[in-house]
Amino acid sequence: MTGVVDRIWERDPTVWTGADEAKWLGWLDEPRRMRERVADLTAFADEVAAHGLDTVVLLGMGGSSLAPEVLRRTFGASSLHVLDTTHPTAIRGLEGRIDFDRTLFASASKSGSTLETRSHTDYFWKKVRNGRQWIAITDPGSQLEALANERGFRRIFHGEPTIGGRYSALSSFGMVPAAVAGIDVDAILAAAEEMADRCRRDDDNPGYELGRAFGAGWTEGRDKICIGDTPGGFGLWAEQLVAESTGKQGKGLVPAPGESPDGPDRQRVVPRDADGPGLGGEFFRWEFAVAVAATYLGINPFDQPDVQAAKDKTNEVLAAGKEPQLEPEASLDELLSQAREGDYVCVQAFVDPAVPLDPLVDRIRERTSCVVTHGYGPRYLHSTGQLHKGGANTGLFLQVVDGGGEELAIPGKPFGFRRLIRAQAAGDFESLKERGRRVARVRLEDL
Repeated sequence: MTGVVDRIWERDPTVWTGADEAKWLGWLDEPRRMRERVADLTAFADEVAAHGLDTVVLLGMGGSSLAPEVLRRTFGASSLHVLDTTHPTAIRGLEGRIDFDRTLFASASKSGSTLETRSHTDYFWKKVRNGRQWIAITDPGSQLEALANERGFRRIFHGEPTIGGRYSALSSFGMVPAAVAGIDVDAILAAAEEMADRCRRDDDNPGYELGRAFGAGWTEGRDKICIGDTPGGFGLWAEQLVAESTGKQGKGLVPAPGESPDGPDRQRVVPRDADGPGLGGEFFRWEFAVAVAATYLGINPFDQPDVQAAKDKTNEVLAAGKEPQLEPEASLDELLSQAREGDYVCVQAFVDPAVPLDPLVDRIRERTSCVVTHGYGPRYLHSTGQLHKGGANTGLFLQVVDGGGEELAIPGKPFGFRRLIRAQAAGDFESLKERGRRVARVRLEDL
């Protein structure tokens, strides 16, 4: 692994696979680049507040939502709401918690074409047709940028095209919502800039040391990364970074926030200084670490070759024009009876995110002694879904569904949010089955 640090900073793609990795290394410079924009972000936040907009609703998925959610929790930013579910009950619940006249909506999507985000945007635009209450965060030239211009959004904040979504925490996608929510982004970016400097070192390099531990552990069969809990839920962001970057070609590190590190297939890692401005440094340390770990796995950490599969299946289900039935298939007992040493269990819950999953996770952990991860659909499709389909076949996947609540129409679409979330559940289930994964579907009320 000689010279890995220098080769990463030199943008040498052969440190990984020699493919297109050099195109996706803009995150190395983003702390400095964004810090130069702090005055603008602060001025914009002041402008919004002066116009009486004291609530922010972020509409985004995956890399556009997870860092803002962790920032919201870490700093207790109660004025910031993050919507990354298509469940009708959750959407209605958010509507009941906000005053539309005092709300700034932030539509965030790098590609500008994310189905969930565009659906959320059209839904809330029907309720608030005032462009002064809207901003877009997107890459230059996207469909979302065109829509924002057409509707007269107050501001368009561009992302850096050389940064992939899961590496975008310290870019506009994380920092704009944080600034508008009153969080000190200069302090966060200062910590990130300091960490970036430390990650250039030959010795005492925090990012390299963490990445080397991940990679060496993987070569020894310790592929579960047990991430210690933090008040802000750092693991929620880190699991996308780890899973989507490494879970491909039948390999992968399995992020397991909150799981016990006791076991021969596990590594323990405790986030540092992640409960204050130091969170910016921790974001960067993990970004660098995962890039280093990928050199051990021999994969490209910046692509996501299997993510499109579930999207394609979802579109097929929606195109059929019928309500997906989501009938139970197999049972929890049948699924868990297949557990082997070194496996992990993943609960994939297409339910209202207000429904707690901890009791079910605890039951499964006691039954199997396996690492148990969990996620709400469709959020996890933009986070850990790549690992589930492209990683090693060591996962047992339990899909949990509910009735979806009363339908909620999406303007301009022949389907509503209820049918959409059910189509996403059906599409992902079929995609996992096609890859020979061990799967079961159960109804929430039957558990």
